[in-house]
Amino acid sequence: MKKLAVIVFLISAFGFQSCAVRVVERSQPNVVVVKKAPRNHRVVVIKKKRYYTWGGKYYRKTRRGYVRVRV
Repeated sequence: MKKLAVIVFLISAFGFQSCAVRVVERSQPNVVVVKKAPRNHRVVVIKKKRYYTWGGKYYRKTRRGYVRVRV
């Protein structure tokens, strides 16, 4: 009887716990990705970070390409 009580306790203690993890995905509505920078781009360093600029807009280099940012 004691073993049965221990088994029931272990099943209830560990069996009803959820392993679910909450994942929040944030969408970025206005992301502009440019695969290749034009020839007339310039490299600008602002606060020790490198930005690429052309056409009056600033971009950061990523694995996907150049992503437009606000400076």
